[in-house]
Amino acid sequence: MAEVVGARVLVVDDEPNAVKVLAAILAEDGYEVFQARNVAGAQKVLHEEELDAVITDMKMPGQDGLQLFDYVHQHFTDIPVIFLTAYGTVESAVNAMTRGAFYYFVKPPDYLNLKSILARAVEQRQLKLELALLKKRLGQEKNQLGIIGKDPGIQKVFDIIESVKDSESSVLICGETGTGKELLARSLHFSGARREKPFVAVNCAAIPGELIESELFGYEKGAFTGATSQRIGRVEQASGGTLFLDEIGELDISVQAKLLRVLQEKEVERLGGNKSFPIDFRLVSSTNRDLLSEVREGNFREDLYYRLNVVKIEVPALRNRKGDVPFLVNGFLREFCAREQKSVNVSPPVMRIFQEYAWPGNVRQLRNVVERAVVLAQGREITQEELPEEFFARQAEVVQPQETRTLKEMEAQAIRDALQQCDGNKSQVAKMLGFSRKALYKRLKDYSIS
Repeated sequence: MAEVVGARVLVVDDEPNAVKVLAAILAEDGYEVFQARNVAGAQKVLHEEELDAVITDMKMPGQDGLQLFDYVHQHFTDIPVIFLTAYGTVESAVNAMTRGAFYYFVKPPDYLNLKSILARAVEQRQLKLELALLKKRLGQEKNQLGIIGKDPGIQKVFDIIESVKDSESSVLICGETGTGKELLARSLHFSGARREKPFVAVNCAAIPGELIESELFGYEKGAFTGATSQRIGRVEQASGGTLFLDEIGELDISVQAKLLRVLQEKEVERLGGNKSFPIDFRLVSSTNRDLLSEVREGNFREDLYYRLNVVKIEVPALRNRKGDVPFLVNGFLREFCAREQKSVNVSPPVMRIFQEYAWPGNVRQLRNVVERAVVLAQGREITQEELPEEFFARQAEVVQPQETRTLKEMEAQAIRDALQQCDGNKSQVAKMLGFSRKALYKRLKDYSIS
């Protein structure tokens, strides 16, 4: 669930007890809750407070929830609205969703599910605000949600995103771990036609195999032991928006088959259910594996591969765009200096080290190194003293050109480099490279790395 501490939510309902109960439940999760009994009161709060979301009853005396939604949609376009409705007004709520409402629940709601949906709504709004702030700060500099650069390879990536951002076609983002594949997926969504709808990200490697099917497709009450209530899956949550499947190569073959059916039929059936629901979402996937090789080895369905690979984006490794290192360093430096309330620069010797280093963990590793250096810096300049000792063990290593090595070979080498830097500490390696421990151990086995 997204971080909600401090998020500000307005609850609107003419029934005092309903407002009181929901406000108490949300406050326990760290929300700052504002209350209103009618549309006029809600409008007053909207103009006085900076809100992250609105939860409103559909039917109220005088002006109703739909009229409040129209007001929010017109005057506060970035604030998501969630409806609470009785059975008799479900049709109105569904109609509102087609006009841009975030979600609706039938009273009394499943509060766990409501909190999950609300957290996603708040996260989506905050991401939009962060993107707007980044664009304003960077001015005319080409920026993709924090991925910046002037190298022709990354500029080609930006151009593809600009070309396909409004398309309905599936996109497959390929590249080594740490190159920023999820940031590019977010950029595709929030710069495109579906930006006002949900962006739902799933790390396929981080969810145990026995849980991934229910996580993606949801389940009905009683579908299996422990299924005490209905759960909406990530696919349904992405309706109208974008579903991002990170490390899709980790999906089990049986789950691949069900995902293919969802893509072909444009409908989803929850586990334990016998009813299919129409679904509309754009699929963006990413992988640091060579999926075509996985197809040849029988680990990945060929028909699903071609469904995913309509538009392919190859993200270059950082070692292949060394000229962008100073731009990235300065961007991270601004970010962490603001957070730590410091004013420091990178010394010329350290910048040279940064430009010569192989960066097996790519942009993610560079970001972590800059963050560490800013935190440790005592003076106004980052020196070699603020760099990790392991950093120097491989700074002069020459990495083979990418075009002469397969993606698997490059991934295996990145793991070996990280193991040496972390003195064999697998937990640190997984964190550096962005793997789950399960995914790391699988790769260690696949690549025969001891």
